[in-house]
Amino acid sequence: MIYEYLKDIDFAYPAAFALFALLPLLIWWYLKKNDRREPVITVTTIHAFRVSSWKNKLKGLPVFFRLLSMSALILVLARPQKKNEEQKTEGEGIDIVLCMDVSGSMGSRDIAPSRMEAAKEVAEEFVRGRPVDRIGLVIFSGESFTQCPITTDRNALIAQIQNLESRKHLADGTVIGEGLATAADRLTKSPGKSKVIILITDGKEDPPETRLIDPLTALEIAKAKGVKVYTIGMGAQASTIVERTGSQVKPQSPAIDFIDVALLQKIATETGGQYYRARDRDGLKEVYRQIDQLEKSKVETTNFQKVEERFLPFILAAVIFLAIELLLRFTLFRKFP
Repeated sequence: MIYEYLKDIDFAYPAAFALFALLPLLIWWYLKKNDRREPVITVTTIHAFRVSSWKNKLKGLPVFFRLLSMSALILVLARPQKKNEEQKTEGEGIDIVLCMDVSGSMGSRDIAPSRMEAAKEVAEEFVRGRPVDRIGLVIFSGESFTQCPITTDRNALIAQIQNLESRKHLADGTVIGEGLATAADRLTKSPGKSKVIILITDGKEDPPETRLIDPLTALEIAKAKGVKVYTIGMGAQASTIVERTGSQVKPQSPAIDFIDVALLQKIATETGGQYYRARDRDGLKEVYRQIDQLEKSKVETTNFQKVEERFLPFILAAVIFLAIELLLRFTLFRKFP
């Protein structure tokens, strides 16, 4: 219990500990003075003086309690404290929606451990690095879905990102337009002066028959709402279509890049954002780093330090030890002239 109490204590004036060097001098002075006070007589035998009592054995007890009292007072002079440091972060944040493709192709392993896992890890790092922004998450495959509304709750958002899986509970396909439109709609009522969408996909528009909004219509919606869109094409390399003839496999050329670069560039350019290509995890981290630099939030961090004085227990200990010394000195160990 004493260790738990002391481990969080700091001392404002540690130089006061130098006073402990006086304690050995006091002990030496006491022993020397005590020897000087011993009576000296000439006797023929010392047999009678060999008999000792408990008072003789414990005669130094009052001095022991005096030393304890002085030690406690030295600790008081060192000013024991407990410091609690708090940090408050404030600022003008940006409203951001991460719009992530979760179609089946995001499970490809050309980016280790997979495109989806790499995208999740880097998105999580990005979220942790934006302390004052409001951030939401929209996912899309053959349909779009708001996974997490815009929020300042980092833990809740990160938990949603970590639980993402390719095509989970969504229809097959890739509806970039509906994903973009859903993300833009999330920003409609947001109070932020700056509204940003980060759209990441590894394919082109591949809509099912149930599609409601095409990419160009979604682009107009984003522009009308004043939303800036950064687009990221994700994939290590272009895919090559192969032709199998009997036991022979012949690749057709040229290789086909399934990312609709022209569409992503158009969306980014017309909304004031930029298009990026991420071919590996490090490349994706660099893309997010550049976006982070372009979309700066005004962050103010204030540090608070609360100091709680902890000298009272040591004062009480000093008083108790001194009281015990006086009680022993004037009762059990009282000396008569």
